[in-house]
Amino acid sequence: MTSTMFAYSKKILESVSFDPNLFRKELKKALKSLLPYEIEQLRDWLLRFTEEKPELRSCLIYVNP
Repeated sequence: MTSTMFAYSKKILESVSFDPNLFRKELKKALKSLLPYEIEQLRDWLLRFTEEKPELRSCLIYVNP
């Protein structure tokens, strides 16, 4: 179930990536529902995903230790 939640969270984040404010809101919701190791996976995914989307880089503060 949790890997499904991780995949679901990525899908939602990809779909709202056009709006940084909405992306930030959905990222915060995802962080509440994911397990600690999934948050690390999400951090890695976000680093790669935001390489070409500098407007979303500010959201990385929510997943950095």
